[in-house]
Order: sequence, then C-alpha cells, then structure tokens
Amino acid sequence: MSNLSKFIVGRLRGCGYATKGAILLLRTEPSIQVQAIIGIIMIILGFCFEITNTEWMLQIFAMGLVMSLEGLNTGIEAIADFVHPDFHHKIGFIKDVAAGAVFIAAITAVIIGCFIYIPYLI
Repeated sequence: MSNLSKFIVGRLRGCGYATKGAILLLRTEPSIQVQAIIGIIMIILGFCFEITNTEWMLQIFAMGLVMSLEGLNTGIEAIADFVHPDFHHKIGFIKDVAAGAVFIAAITAVIIGCFIYIPYLI
C-alpha cells in the first residue's frame, strides 16, 4: 500500500472515530442533548426570520463552538473521574475550568443570537 493510500485510509478511519464520538455524545450526554435542541430551535428561527447568509454563518459557528466545547468538557470530566474517582480539589478545579470554557462560549452564543434576532423583533 502506498503512502497516499495509507494516509487516505487513516483519515477515513479517523472520520469514523469522530462520527462515533459525536453519536455517543448525542446519545449519552444530557448537556449536549440540550444544546442540540437549542440548536434546532435556532435553525427553525433562522428560517422563520429569513436571516442573512452572514447571520447563518455566525449562528452556525456559535452553535458549533458551544457543542464542541461541551464535548471537550465531557471528555475532560471523564478523564478526571477515571484518573481520580474520589473528590480532589485539583480535579474539581480542572472540571470547573472546563465547564467555565463552555459557559463563556454559551454566553458568547447568546450575545450573537441577540445581535442576530433583536433587530428582527424590533
């Protein structure tokens, strides 16, 4: 098998693992499920208000950012729990910082949503 073939097969295999991970997140994590429902609502609102292409890009970026960080947060929490199942202040700090990153992204998404939708509502 040539290097190019190995590269392509490796990338396809990687896409498979990534897809599996996204499906696992959506099936098992309530926080991602809530974000997915909010995302669906925002997509419906986008069609109802006929937002611009630029607004669509910003909205999709914000949704992807929040959901991606939610997935990373879940992974960080799982690793932390695996490494140290009992309460430890350093593990708590790590989990809080990861959750804080999701919070910052969520607030940013809300602000973007306000910039997009408030003019349509006024």
